[in-house]
Amino acid sequence: MNTKVTDLGPFEKLMTLEVSGETLLAAENRVARKLSREVKIKGFRPGHAPRRVVESVVGAQRLRSDAIDDLLPAMVAEALNESELVPALNPSVDEIVDVDDGVEVQIKVTLWPELDTVPEFRDREIEVNVPDVDEEELRSQIDRMRDQFSELETVDRPVVEGDFVAIDLSASLDGEPIEDATVTDLLLETGSGSFIEGIDEQLIGKKAGDIVAFDGPLPAGFGDRAGEQVTFRVLVKEVKEKRLPDLTDEWVSDVTEFETVEEMRSDLEQRMTEVKRAGSMAQLRNGILEQLLDEMELEIPEGIIGAEMDTILHRFAHELEGQGISLGDYLQVTGQNQEAFVDDLRSRADRNVRTDILLNSIAKAEGIEVSEEEVAEVVDSLARQAGREPEEFRAELGEQENAVRGDILRRKALEMLVNAVVPIDQNGSRIVLIAEETKDDDQPAEETE
Repeated sequence: MNTKVTDLGPFEKLMTLEVSGETLLAAENRVARKLSREVKIKGFRPGHAPRRVVESVVGAQRLRSDAIDDLLPAMVAEALNESELVPALNPSVDEIVDVDDGVEVQIKVTLWPELDTVPEFRDREIEVNVPDVDEEELRSQIDRMRDQFSELETVDRPVVEGDFVAIDLSASLDGEPIEDATVTDLLLETGSGSFIEGIDEQLIGKKAGDIVAFDGPLPAGFGDRAGEQVTFRVLVKEVKEKRLPDLTDEWVSDVTEFETVEEMRSDLEQRMTEVKRAGSMAQLRNGILEQLLDEMELEIPEGIIGAEMDTILHRFAHELEGQGISLGDYLQVTGQNQEAFVDDLRSRADRNVRTDILLNSIAKAEGIEVSEEEVAEVVDSLARQAGREPEEFRAELGEQENAVRGDILRRKALEMLVNAVVPIDQNGSRIVLIAEETKDDDQPAEETE
């Protein structure tokens, strides 16, 4: 196939493909046979109408157009391979020109921009949170576990924050009782701020038998009357204190998989440290990316930004649809106008594209490659998630397999990037997030034991 490539701009090429008259005729014949099966033609059974009859029904122009559409995917793929071009967007037909022996099809190809030079990233210092777990954090987590097994015990003392108070409550407006605003034996946790505005402050310091009255707004459950100022009357009937179980080996053995307090503490500290380390690693990744992206000076073709915006919007709309929410309802509930939503969409798309370009450029500069085994492993995993056979799933992926390859490439580039920088704490002291043997293997810390 004869292909000519010319420059349209820094990131655009124009490929001119020559389609011979013989090739075009063969394609028209194939399309005619297909149309004869799909189009109802009087006097002929499906699939038996000759080409001249099909052409008279659908028109020569449609036959020619469908034939070119039939030829282009394979021709464009071959031309891209021959020219060693990797498009950032699906190539588009710019013009079709008749020539002496067939047609010339001009295809516009938008390429991924590349950085002339990759910013120096090795040994950059990135501030992150220290992943160590202190004693207060550990004690707080253990107390939350104990709280799940807590009991309420009646006490003879004034209410303090955190107590549970049994109350009778009523409300009135100008002396008239309010319907449905009377409850008895309601158990309320003071300090939770989860009931009537201002009631916590009224109950603190009161004892069983006390009666308090105060003005406040009706809560949200009263529909149109919510927020209306009324007078509440509260009888304190009982004060209950939450008692946590004693932290003993016996209690630990009864309610957990561990035998002793020390075993439980050790396991809990390890798991909390892993969670904090994962958060610190995320900070490290985002921190180095933000630094490098801020240093990038690169004009991105509008088509690439627009395509990424479409991808983000489609994914987001699909998530909303799964929750039974339309995009219009989402904007109304969140108070966003369409212009602000689109601006945010564009900002996210721009960052995503710049990140991809940065990581692609790092991969190229560092000679990072993706093996067929790595692609097969990811495709097999995707097939299992979809409940499909790997071979069938991979065949249907088609050109999308290149997207999988690109994702793997960028992930490897990001791993290498993270391994090359230096995490520090707020005082500028170096901290260890990745074991030295892990750095040698170019693996992220959270994937090692």
